[in-house]
Amino acid sequence: MEARGVEDMFDFRRFPKDPLTLMLLLIYSPVGICLLLIRIFIGVHVFLVSCALPECFVRRFVVRIMCSVLGMHVRQKNPRFRDKNTKLFLCNHMTEFDHNIISLLTPCNTPQLEGSTGFVCWARGFMEVQEASGSAAMGDTLRRYCSTEGTTPLLLFPEEDTTNGRAGLLKFRSWPFSLTEPIQPVALRASRPFIALSLPECSWLMELLWTFFVPFTVYYVSWLPPVSRQDGESTQEFADKVQELLASELGLVATKLTKADKAEHVKRKRHSAPQTQTSVRPGPIGLGFIQSLGTDEHRLAKMAQQVKDVLPHVPLNVITKDLAKTNCVDTTITNLLENKEEPMEASGASAFSSSLGSFSSSAPTIKPAAKTFGRSPVDRHLSLQERKEALYNFARRRYIEKHGLPQEDGH
Repeated sequence: MEARGVEDMFDFRRFPKDPLTLMLLLIYSPVGICLLLIRIFIGVHVFLVSCALPECFVRRFVVRIMCSVLGMHVRQKNPRFRDKNTKLFLCNHMTEFDHNIISLLTPCNTPQLEGSTGFVCWARGFMEVQEASGSAAMGDTLRRYCSTEGTTPLLLFPEEDTTNGRAGLLKFRSWPFSLTEPIQPVALRASRPFIALSLPECSWLMELLWTFFVPFTVYYVSWLPPVSRQDGESTQEFADKVQELLASELGLVATKLTKADKAEHVKRKRHSAPQTQTSVRPGPIGLGFIQSLGTDEHRLAKMAQQVKDVLPHVPLNVITKDLAKTNCVDTTITNLLENKEEPMEASGASAFSSSLGSFSSSAPTIKPAAKTFGRSPVDRHLSLQERKEALYNFARRRYIEKHGLPQEDGH
């Protein structure tokens, strides 16, 4: 899938761009704040009721009604396909509360694969798996769980991370499909007005508060018939087949993107300056909700000074221009050393910087080093220091030879 497709699969801003929707959100915000405070109080009672009542139909019915008051409405499609003998439900992942929504419809346990343990894990409705670290150990533990008679069915999310549910599904991991057979696919869709369902790197508690703020969030659960692996079909092929079934049911694309690809994209997104920061100014509406899109002059000047300390002969305007694009000191230093950007203006550069620029474009032994940076920050820092020192020494010798200056002792 292309980079544009990756952008479409995740939401990176909480509020919409449409001015009319922002105006409606601004008008609604006092009501939303009141709802938030009331629902926090009601949510405590929902938690107490769910803890006091044993697992049964009455408990699920009462908690489902109370969750509707909290703004979390659940609708299901094709409940006749739900198989009571199936030990494993597999569902696509959209929000931090998908497992709670499914558990309102049928008994199920969702193991906590990562994150908090102990009370927080239990309070969120997860099943804590003891002595299981890594996919292999987790798979063995859950396989034994599924083979035990009388246990509650498992609910797993083979994507292992959330999407916005509008473009495609992340690639399904294969290990959940090796636990037991048959498995029951569950298709989940969710929608809410005004704001996005979830954002990358946003905590579950913050997502809960936003859920209480909006008037409602509707979850649509669709049950698909149970499926089993065919003879000669590998686990990954079985996972891909189920992914295609869910994608077809939801009207989405079954992509090859993984949880790691999402994390890498979020990391790049975080370290790159959005283009809108220098070209868009917020209007008068929604000012209480939109983050400032202007450039932080103080922070940019501080970063420019850091680059200037490393490369004192590079004009400050060139440094500032590159920082506005990269928003990263290390990346700007690398760009200036490699001479990736347009040549520096002669009026703002000294004779030494001219030698520096000519060296960066003519020294083949230094330039490839930028392509061999290690993945760790330590490796990248060491490589950059070595290149900087070699570049400085070479340019100094060129400058001294060109102007016939006497060399200092020790150089």
